[in-house]
Amino acid sequence: MSTVDPSAPTLIIVSGLSGSGKSVALKTFEDQDYYCSDNLPINLLPDFVRSLLANHDGSAPRRLAVGIDVRGQADLSQLGDWRQLATDAGVEVKVLFFEASDEAVLKRYADTRRRHPLSQLGLSLPEAIARERELTAPLRREADAVIDTSALNVHQLRRRIITEFTLDHATRLSLLFESFAYKRGVPAEADFVFDARVLPNPHWDPELRALSGREPGVREYLEAQPDVQRYLEQLMDFLDTWLPKLGDGTRSYVTVAFGCTGGKHRSVFLAERMARHAREMGWEDVATYHREQD
Repeated sequence: MSTVDPSAPTLIIVSGLSGSGKSVALKTFEDQDYYCSDNLPINLLPDFVRSLLANHDGSAPRRLAVGIDVRGQADLSQLGDWRQLATDAGVEVKVLFFEASDEAVLKRYADTRRRHPLSQLGLSLPEAIARERELTAPLRREADAVIDTSALNVHQLRRRIITEFTLDHATRLSLLFESFAYKRGVPAEADFVFDARVLPNPHWDPELRALSGREPGVREYLEAQPDVQRYLEQLMDFLDTWLPKLGDGTRSYVTVAFGCTGGKHRSVFLAERMARHAREMGWEDVATYHREQD
């Protein structure tokens, strides 16, 4: 793409097939502080951009991501024209297209048991996938990047989005704080792994058992535990010391993973708490991923 004004608003158009991980990508952009809107009808794109530029008080978001797919029930071949209008208005526009093999999409639908958006036409799932490929072909042709997610799991896709497509990824180290359950294995992509099973477990409190580590009751319980406070202090000291060293090298991303028995309370709490701490310390590209919940 040509050189653009670095202060210009950025618009990422997230397009592709249902079941290709497009929704995961959009959620990842949201975690990276993009203002996100899913299922935007393509003919509303110019108005969406104009409403952004019309706000001159400095409160308008400068990084946006919108999801466009067959659900919008519009002529997707118009994307090039609408994209040009946005570009002419001073917005840097990039189009990403997510796809996967028929086998991968079929398996994902079988796992989630969700309905395909074109199933209302009376098509079988294989027929709906084939028809969707035809309808989204204009989006694919317009794309700056086509991402095949057939062999990617959710956290691998999130990592790729964070490291390849978020703003200024080439000059900043991206941090991903991940939670997981040991019973399902340690994430293969983790650079640092910390075991939270040594900490008090909220699971044994009946009032907290159904909650997650993101909810106030669990946070308050864990923050009141002296062992948790000591764990956090030592963890912060370690990461504050060594993460900047990694940023001085050629790496563009680091995954810090926290594991506990079920991946619901302690590990989630630690991932969220350390992500907040990283932002407080000045890290800009920080995201969280909870493998057993997201």
